[in-house]
Amino acid sequence: MKHINRFYSWFNVWLVTIALGCIILAAPLGLVFVSVFFPQTEIWQHLSSTVLSDYIVNSLILAFGVGFLVIVIGTVLAWCIARYEFAGRKQLQWLILLPMAMPAYIIAYTYTGLLDFTGPIQTLLRETFHWQYGDYFFPDIRSLTGAIIMLSLVLYPYVYLLARTAFSEQPSSLEEVSRSLGVPPSKHLFKVVLPLARPAILMGAALAMMEAFADYGTVQYFGLSTFTTGIFRTWFGLGNGIAAAQLAAMLTSFVVLLLILEYLSRRKIRYYFQGQKAQQVTRQKLTGSQAFCVPFVCVIPVFFGFILPVLQLLKWASITYSKQLTSEFWLLLWNSFYLAAIASITAVILALLFAYGKRLNPIKPIQFLVGVVNLGYAVPGTVIAIGAVISLSWLDIKINTLTENWFDISVGLVFSGSLFALILVYSSRFLAVAMHNIDTGLSRVKPSMDDAARSLGYKPLQILRTIHVPLMKTSVLSALLLVFVDVLKELPATLILRPFNFNTLAVRAFELASDERLMDASLPALAIVSVGISPVILLTLLMDKSSPHSPHDN
Repeated sequence: MKHINRFYSWFNVWLVTIALGCIILAAPLGLVFVSVFFPQTEIWQHLSSTVLSDYIVNSLILAFGVGFLVIVIGTVLAWCIARYEFAGRKQLQWLILLPMAMPAYIIAYTYTGLLDFTGPIQTLLRETFHWQYGDYFFPDIRSLTGAIIMLSLVLYPYVYLLARTAFSEQPSSLEEVSRSLGVPPSKHLFKVVLPLARPAILMGAALAMMEAFADYGTVQYFGLSTFTTGIFRTWFGLGNGIAAAQLAAMLTSFVVLLLILEYLSRRKIRYYFQGQKAQQVTRQKLTGSQAFCVPFVCVIPVFFGFILPVLQLLKWASITYSKQLTSEFWLLLWNSFYLAAIASITAVILALLFAYGKRLNPIKPIQFLVGVVNLGYAVPGTVIAIGAVISLSWLDIKINTLTENWFDISVGLVFSGSLFALILVYSSRFLAVAMHNIDTGLSRVKPSMDDAARSLGYKPLQILRTIHVPLMKTSVLSALLLVFVDVLKELPATLILRPFNFNTLAVRAFELASDERLMDASLPALAIVSVGISPVILLTLLMDKSSPHSPHDN
């Protein structure tokens, strides 16, 4: 009885701690929506008569344009890899994922340098054909269409990953039934295979569209008016934080609406494969012209989404590295590293606490709070950063009021002007990434192990630290790595919240590119891309382990 009472005492403390943690992480997002109750009539009249329609239309066109392109690219690649056997397939199945390591704003800088009027391609055309300015037409990369293509080239792996799994898991019996009924392969694809994979494809497209809504570096560099650029202009240009928060709330509403539409699209879809484990479809071995065409199709997105930009960055870096490898660069590298390390460790510790808290007692209030915090990944970093600035600035004002009244001193910006604000936003933004991995690992640990440990007098925190964490070491390490790279690439939140005179690789690359110093931006950009490759390799290894065809691939 003594052990039971002690357990319930710890259990209550655990629940209170989790509830407080969730509330703190969800507070920035909540304050963004609270801002709608403080009308900013003059600002909104100005916005509605000038740029608000551009923000809405451009953001929607960007998101749905990206959604359409990633569905086409990702689905075609997934079908080729999942259903065909050809030379180089084993290499291509992980090469296809490499664009995930390329932040959208970096690929935008690279292609601008390649395709602009002064870039090597247009220069070569003018020299070859003796053209002058105005003698020829060349598409403008700095356009809404250009932004859609840039984002699609790095976001199609979202659809590819989910669609490939969906195609691979479909049993061969479906194809055999269609063949026995005389259904041609093309009709089987559109009537059976794609409808079965539709939920996975739409989920991948929704993730890519949320990233498009959240993008700031690409659209700002291309000079496009979207919600993210509008939030920055309202905050820093018009000097109105509340109106910026209201724009952020409107942007978040579009993201939530997208999530609802994605859920409704698959709400009534239920597919079950009954009986014993079904035999997977055998990949068709390609011969003749198909053996050349299919690999060529698979290489195209990899070439334009990763290989060509990296080659251009390497060329620029080879020219500028001697003057870029200074103490400032190493400081940027160190700042980026330790900031990402602290944020990833914090996010993983919180994910462990929240995931194990749900396991201890999955009551609805805790489930709801953790679910709200997990929405952070679906919300643009700009939005969470705005909420954090509002909440932490208010807290700093209260602290300074107290210290001035009690001690006649002002302590300055304690929270809003420090790295604490960045860590808070990163934790809120990327907690869902860590939670996904931790939840997956925790689900593999039998509940009986918890019961046995509790019967021996172990407290919940001891059970988590000494039993669960060692058992799910792979899940914890993968969560650390994924959050680390996400933080390293994050741009808008870092731009808003970084302390004075504090820079990271992402911010420095953005600043140099904004000053049209694209060659100088190559080294920090390459550093980000190099680190970003590591989770791609990890993801490939995990996919190989879980693939139903993996025994045949070895």
